[in-house]
Amino acid sequence: MKRLLWLPLLVLTTVTLVPAADNPRAEKEVLAALQVWKQGAMKKDRALLEKIYHSDLTYGHSGGLIQTKEQSIDQIVTESMIYQEVNFSDTKVNVNGDTAFVSGELDLHEKMGDKVNVVHLVLLTAWMKGPDGWQMIARQATRPNPPAQR
Repeated sequence: MKRLLWLPLLVLTTVTLVPAADNPRAEKEVLAALQVWKQGAMKKDRALLEKIYHSDLTYGHSGGLIQTKEQSIDQIVTESMIYQEVNFSDTKVNVNGDTAFVSGELDLHEKMGDKVNVVHLVLLTAWMKGPDGWQMIARQATRPNPPAQR
């Protein structure tokens, strides 16, 4: 009888210690959300950014500036610089339940007037799934050290 009482506890312990299995559907959903962010940033689309950003967003730039959801959206939508291209590479998605982390590299082709500047960044974003789908709750960018040879 005592063995039967230990069996559910052993199963519960084993289940909680096993890492979350790969979830290809959730990974695709998170990557789709990342594309929504890209389109919102490139098109300066306030509605898309409002939808894809979590209300508690912490948006970190490579220069150290930290912004809220509202500050980030305002900067993207109102500044004269536009993102001509946004290219992701070496993207990895790690989903654990309703939380996901996306890491990789990012090339931003920033156009200001007639000049285009390509900024190469290493990026980490955190996503939460809620009633409105996957939303970015944190972002941190940094410049590689030493700068990548391109």
